[in-house]
Amino acid sequence: MTEAVPAAPVDPAPSGGGDRDRPLALTMGDPAGVGPELALAAWHAAHAAGDAPFLVVGAAQAFDAVPGRAVPVVPIDDPAQAAQAFATGLPVLEAADLAAAPVPGRPDVANAPATIAAIDRAVALARAGAVAGLVTNPIAKHVLRASGFAHAGHTDYLAHLCGRPADAAVMMLAGRHLRTVPVTVHLPLAQVPSALTPERLSHVLRTTHHELHTRFAIAAPRLAVTGLNPHAGEDGMLGHEEQAVIAPVLDRLRGEGLDLAGPLPADTLFHAEARAGYDAAVAMYHDQALIPVKALDFFGTVNVTLGLEIVRTSPDHGTAFDRAGTNSARPDSLIAALRLARSMAARGAPAPMAS
Repeated sequence: MTEAVPAAPVDPAPSGGGDRDRPLALTMGDPAGVGPELALAAWHAAHAAGDAPFLVVGAAQAFDAVPGRAVPVVPIDDPAQAAQAFATGLPVLEAADLAAAPVPGRPDVANAPATIAAIDRAVALARAGAVAGLVTNPIAKHVLRASGFAHAGHTDYLAHLCGRPADAAVMMLAGRHLRTVPVTVHLPLAQVPSALTPERLSHVLRTTHHELHTRFAIAAPRLAVTGLNPHAGEDGMLGHEEQAVIAPVLDRLRGEGLDLAGPLPADTLFHAEARAGYDAAVAMYHDQALIPVKALDFFGTVNVTLGLEIVRTSPDHGTAFDRAGTNSARPDSLIAALRLARSMAARGAPAPMAS
């Protein structure tokens, strides 16, 4: 039986239109991962589809080890040069030299500073308005930590660079059939209940509602909210977080005008008929949010950062060191991330969210 298509859960992410004068900035990611070869594949896709240009922030040297590279790498000094350069090759804005020649599949901690410098410069360009938005290629957190990097990953580091607390940023996973937002992210399951505070849940719900309206052009966003426990706690028989934390927050925010359904059992929330009733599902922990969206659209899901003044998207996969240098990694998620970033940027900066 053909699965029903939900009413409006995904952004169309058009390839053209809106703010085409400014390029997107794509960070190189870990130079030993699949980021460089995916960037070249995305360039080919953009040309074929007539998409607006993007530039890579990083080191041109990162592309030296891509096998069979048929696309010229064009060094540029200014984002304003990207459109002209993009017509003939992949524009690369240097952020820092690599300390060691990249070897696909073999990450080198010596190149961690250049990876971080690429993120730093790309965020600075986005905050200054020199680029329309930011797309980040995958990094290897263990490699960066070995160099002294103190942040958990991209999302909290981006918040830091934007002058915001680490918990200001909210992670959304957006696929073609579903959007999900985890309230808690990279925590052991045993720590989730204590991290599920009214303050955190309120912030995630308000931020998600606000940016669905401003960045995704949904006039009246509808949010479905899961419970933490099986069967949403079964009226307290299987846990009390729904009654003690989640339901009171939902009641209070409904009073502010938010359209919230829940707390709902997660096991009945993600089939096609259920998805037609909401624009995003807010889940209580990492796997509760990521499993359904990846099951429905593994190759096309995009990681989106909400709650910052800049647009940031990312392919929803890692460095794939085992595939680096083989040109076998699929570029679908990166292409989708570029298109979604362009669509979000076309709507302009969201108005400040009420605290």
